[in-house]
Formats: sequence, structure tokens, C-alpha cells
Amino acid sequence: MPLQILVDEEKCIGCGKCAEICPKSAKIWKVGSVARILDLRYCHVCTLCAMECPTDCIKIIRPGEEV
Repeated sequence: MPLQILVDEEKCIGCGKCAEICPKSAKIWKVGSVARILDLRYCHVCTLCAMECPTDCIKIIRPGEEV
């Protein structure tokens, strides 16, 4: 399984902190009121988005890890 970044839509408040902190501008956009990472090719798995999220709605699942 490839890298997955999961956003819990029920927890996401659409604050944009994940997009602001991303050093590689991984194409994080708001879709409605929820953040979406649109292009994982730009993601370098630094986990800053998950650490910065005030509602802990971002989970990074690396290959071999269980969801």
C-alpha cells in the first residue's frame, strides 16, 4: 500500500494550518470546509501538517502500517 494521508472530515475545521506549515506546498486545499491533500507527489512525509493540526484530524499511514 502506498503512503496515505487520511483527514477525518468530521474533525477538520478547515483552518488551513496544514497548508500554511507544509514546507513543500503539497497542494493542500480546502474542499468545502475540509482540507484535502491533492497531490502526494509533493509530500515528503515530514508530518508537520499532522503535528500542527489543532483537531488532530490528520493521520499519516506509511507503507506496511495498519490503518
